[in-house]
Amino acid sequence: MSIPKDINPDLAKERKSATFDVEEFSAWIYDSANLLQMKRLIEEELYKDLDDPIELDYLSYEDIYNRGLKHSVEAVKKLRALQDRLHPGGSEIYPTLMGGPVAMALMPAGTPLAVHVVMFTRALRGQGTPEQYEKFGRRADNCEIIGTYAQTELGHGTYLRGLETRADYDRQADEFVLNTPTLTSYKWWPGGLGQTVNYCIVVAQLYIDNEPLGVQLFVLQVRDEQTHAPLPGIDIGDIGKRIGMPGVNNGYLGLKNVRIPRTNMLMKNAKVLPDGTFVKSPVSQLTYFPMVYVRCMVVLSNCIFHAQAVTITTRYSAVRRQSPINPNLPEPQILDHLTQQMKVVPEIAAVITYRLAGGKLYKMYVQTAKAVNRGDYSRLPELHALACAMKASCTYDSAFGIERLRLSCGGHGYLASANLGNLFTWATAACTYEGENSVLYLQVGRILLKTWADVLAGKQLMPTMAYLSECARWSEFPHWSGDWMCLVQALQFAATNKTRIAYKNYNERLKRDLSPPEASNATGIELTQAAELHGRAFVANTFYEEVTGSSKAKRSASLNKLLEDLLELYLIHTVQRHMADILRFIRLTEDHLTSLQSRLETALAQLRPNLVAICDGFDFHDKVLSSVLGCYDGNVYERIFEAAKKSPLNKKVVPASFEQHLKPFMKSNL
Repeated sequence: MSIPKDINPDLAKERKSATFDVEEFSAWIYDSANLLQMKRLIEEELYKDLDDPIELDYLSYEDIYNRGLKHSVEAVKKLRALQDRLHPGGSEIYPTLMGGPVAMALMPAGTPLAVHVVMFTRALRGQGTPEQYEKFGRRADNCEIIGTYAQTELGHGTYLRGLETRADYDRQADEFVLNTPTLTSYKWWPGGLGQTVNYCIVVAQLYIDNEPLGVQLFVLQVRDEQTHAPLPGIDIGDIGKRIGMPGVNNGYLGLKNVRIPRTNMLMKNAKVLPDGTFVKSPVSQLTYFPMVYVRCMVVLSNCIFHAQAVTITTRYSAVRRQSPINPNLPEPQILDHLTQQMKVVPEIAAVITYRLAGGKLYKMYVQTAKAVNRGDYSRLPELHALACAMKASCTYDSAFGIERLRLSCGGHGYLASANLGNLFTWATAACTYEGENSVLYLQVGRILLKTWADVLAGKQLMPTMAYLSECARWSEFPHWSGDWMCLVQALQFAATNKTRIAYKNYNERLKRDLSPPEASNATGIELTQAAELHGRAFVANTFYEEVTGSSKAKRSASLNKLLEDLLELYLIHTVQRHMADILRFIRLTEDHLTSLQSRLETALAQLRPNLVAICDGFDFHDKVLSSVLGCYDGNVYERIFEAAKKSPLNKKVVPASFEQHLKPFMKSNL
């Protein structure tokens, strides 16, 4: 069956109802019209000869890896050639595209080269000396060697100080001896480690004269560059199938008395001299700086997964007709049901909000990285706190948001060809890697404890936490006006008071002779709640400042009105989600709560004509969405049927299993 080329009439109607210029919105969401056009040109060039991604659903695990590696090699070649043409001598285009929506179209199974591009090469450049970069980094940038970042262990993940892998310095040989002394110390999870890489950066505990000196980074060759066979003392392999990302080739690594030169420890910051003298890093957090970068990238990438899912669901919701609202009229688009709007529209608003907040976080990372290169480490604590909070809240919201969207597509959302399942597995994986979310919230909570002590001491706070000092001066919340600033301040006031209470209870536990770690554990629920509210207050305030700030003058009145409607809905929905905390600290009446609900419903009605157009504005190519439910033309049922016909079980009218199993069973007189 051929898919009609015409646009589904319901989608065509939706697009005509838009009250804003979709092209202007797209240019805004991509930061500029030039970047938007470059994206489209790149897509036009790269998507000409792609394999059908539905084939992956019917391959074996081994075949998926082989196909994923093939796609990855082709993608690197294409992207490097594109970079050389568009930006000769530069290095920005290729790694950016390897981690964005373009990568999902080029490498739908995931890529075992992702960690090589995002972390291995970056760590060599950022943590190594110029000599180490010349030895390893240039070859890695040119893919002459392929590496990964081996940090997580079978028994330890986010708690890096608990890592068991050892690097003992041998003065006589001027070498480090690497060991994973227990089963739980095996490196576990690094992407590409299974069969793809031949080098890795091993995160290990440094020991000199059996004295532990903290976590450091070591470059290790794990496979022969010619034969790809594992080197002596190295036990390496694939960890097995996961619930998603089948082509990433996550691996394990065991080490037994593996020796590397002293100069294989990355020594831009901390150093070990030939005589065994240890020179500390000026700031211990610099060892973890590559993780901070990845957390910033996770926010932006999960925002993209979320946007893809909401685009698929919104288009499907405009095409699917079901359940008459008025029994005398035809079945309406399910997007006309208020309950469906409540499932879809808050997710659209969340995507836009996190796109803004994620962009602000990344700019802060770039500024902090420049400061670090100048020897200024003052911004590291603020960036660390914000990256932890944002990574946790964004991945949680995107994972659960995508699952809500999948459920809102009914049975067809369960089809692999809808691609919502893949998007969910990508999004939910990020809730764990690069710092498990609860642990990250606890880190933010402990930073909030220290910050509250600074509030009480009258010290100046980090800019993104300055609201704590202001809110601490209020004996009670100012007059409830219900406007946008009031809603942002309500979140800030709740975050402030949750921090205050956590600080009070933590110190009371210390007075009861609990140790600081014990008191922190006992206060864990309060600390994570305060941390979550702190992150949500930042996200909400970022959206508020974008809509009401100076950039407003650069946008048309129609786009500003759209963003105002989205801000209205986002703030009300977020405040309602956290109403239990807000009511604890702010006196609201029944009229206040009724007003919020009425405004929410009004915002949904005002946004209803623009929902499909907003998702069009996200500008996802059909090759990126890879969904029978979400294509631009809206020919959903034809695409579902075409995908079903591709099932290998449909290649034979009568399967071999009929004669082998089913027929004998039915003839067995059970």
